[in-house]
Amino acid sequence: MDIPRGEMLRRSGQWLCTPGGEPRGFIQPHALDELWFHTGTACNLACPFCLEGSKPGDDRLQLLRFDEAVPFVDESLGLGVKRFSFTGGEPFINKDIIRILDYALRWRPCLVLTNATEPLIRRLKQLKPLRERPFPLNFRVSLDYPDAARHDAGRGEGMFARALEGLRRLHDMGFQISVANQLMPDVMPQTVAACFAEIFRAAGLPEDLPRTEFPEFHHPGARVDSPQITQRCMVDFHTEESRRSFMCAFSKMVAKSGGRVNVYACTLVDDDPDYILGQTLTEALQVAVSMKHHRCYSCFHYGASCSEMKRSIE
Repeated sequence: MDIPRGEMLRRSGQWLCTPGGEPRGFIQPHALDELWFHTGTACNLACPFCLEGSKPGDDRLQLLRFDEAVPFVDESLGLGVKRFSFTGGEPFINKDIIRILDYALRWRPCLVLTNATEPLIRRLKQLKPLRERPFPLNFRVSLDYPDAARHDAGRGEGMFARALEGLRRLHDMGFQISVANQLMPDVMPQTVAACFAEIFRAAGLPEDLPRTEFPEFHHPGARVDSPQITQRCMVDFHTEESRRSFMCAFSKMVAKSGGRVNVYACTLVDDDPDYILGQTLTEALQVAVSMKHHRCYSCFHYGASCSEMKRSIE
């Protein structure tokens, strides 16, 4: 795959080759179906396993403001975007989130990832008018395990019940909801599904709520000894069609760090400046994405994806 010399010089040496000198696997973007906005790494919780390292007051990624988000919404419309999605931190920590959603919902459907605890619950009244916008607003709520004690061990006492309350109130308001949980590789998928169904039913929710499962992604900046994904891997184990299902092939993420708003390859690589692809979406879509980040292996091996445009679990 031809990569402009400027891109080669700007990024670290491992962007193109593995430590063993083999050509890296790459993903060539083919569309901008989904645009993600990172609202900032500040959160009301400090979960030790958080893939973003989020906690109260954290500013590794800074709070995205309305005036910073709007130009990317506008640019993406001209590029054929089909959906806007929002992640954090906890998006409802961001004082501008309602205003940003109000603008985005005039153009496309939106998805918000949230822990559905205090920051969201306090702003439920502000969400109600958004039901009247031209496009729907959906929510995906983190419910790590179908076990209150295990969930609360990471998120804090009472957070399992609080998240279920947030889910129930969103559902009662008429919003579409789904759940994100941790992959439990030692438990049969049917058993996990049955446990969640029982919890949802007891909470007064549909027992077949859609779920997205995530493997361990490790902390930002972690050095993880994962297998290297070479050019040959991407040819031998993937087809053109399957390569187009990787998030970096059809989505990008806008995030703010160091006072500057950048476009990243996807939601999972904001801890590596090599994955800043530009400061406009048009520029970012021209860059082939190296599979050098350890989280790329989760996409390669597990089919992991933050997107709900192609669900891993129905």
